[in-house]
This record gives sequence, C-alpha cells and structure tokens, in this order.
Amino acid sequence: MHAKDILIDAYSRIQEEVHAAVEGLDPDDLAARPAPDANSVSWLVWHLTRVQDDHVAGVSGLDQVWLTQGWEKRFGLDLPPHDTGYGHSPAKVAKVRVDSGELLTGYYDAVHEQTLGYLRTLTAKDFEQVVDEHWDPPVTLGVRLISVLSDDLQHAGQAAYVRGLLQSAAS
Repeated sequence: MHAKDILIDAYSRIQEEVHAAVEGLDPDDLAARPAPDANSVSWLVWHLTRVQDDHVAGVSGLDQVWLTQGWEKRFGLDLPPHDTGYGHSPAKVAKVRVDSGELLTGYYDAVHEQTLGYLRTLTAKDFEQVVDEHWDPPVTLGVRLISVLSDDLQHAGQAAYVRGLLQSAAS
C-alpha cells in the first residue's frame, strides 16, 4: 500500500466521523455548547473543515472550496472570508450557527472530494517537498497532511463527545 492510499483511507475516516457527529441534530443541538467557553458541534465541524480546506489548498495550489464553491455565502457567518476558526474566542465560536447539519456535511463532503482528488495525484517523492519554512525543522508535505489529519480527527472526536453529552442530557 502506498502512503497516498493510507492517507486516502484516513481522510475517509474523518468524513465518516463528521457525518456520524452531525446527522440527526437540529440547528439548536448543533449550536449547543456544554459550557459557556466550550465549542459546539457546528463550530467543531466547521473549523475542522475550514482547516482542511485552507491547508490542503495551500499545499496543492488549488483554491479553497469555501470561497470558490459558494460555501461562504451559504453559511452566511459574520466572520472574515479566510477565517478558519483558529484562536476563536467564545464569542466568535457562538457566531458559527447553521440552519442544518446538511450544510455542514455538504461543505465537508466538497472539501473531502477536493482533498482526495489531490491525494490521488501524489507520488512518494512529493511527501518530502518542503511546504513551510517557518518552522525548525521545515514542514514537509507529508508532515502537513498528517498534521491536518490529526487535527481533524481530534475535532471530529470532540464533536462526537459533545453530541453524546447532548443525547445523554435529553434522555
């Protein structure tokens, strides 16, 4: 199995977790926060998708799906267009409200499709290419893709946890 095939499988697991965390929740559940400073399912899924979209676009030379496919307008968030959620205050987290889970999963699926399309083009040598020299050691493509994968899985797990809290409180 090639490295790109492992990444394709791993990124597909993110998609499964995103759908499992979101499906069946109404807009109030998606926006619910277990504590005033905690993140909601909406924010967690939007953020992990924005990071994947931003970072994969950055290393691939592709445009962000958020901006080119109209997702920014569909979400209608009161946030700057290139905002990914990094460093958001509780007040900014509260701004990420959506009308439906389908909006979140639709955006994730569009980013996922672009990510997999890019991953399929990679060769073993591509993973060694330095994509960010602002770190010591410089960040390679392989490291960046694993970093996004790790971050996304953590946030998908957090969204699943918040979902579980909501469901246990309702029963």
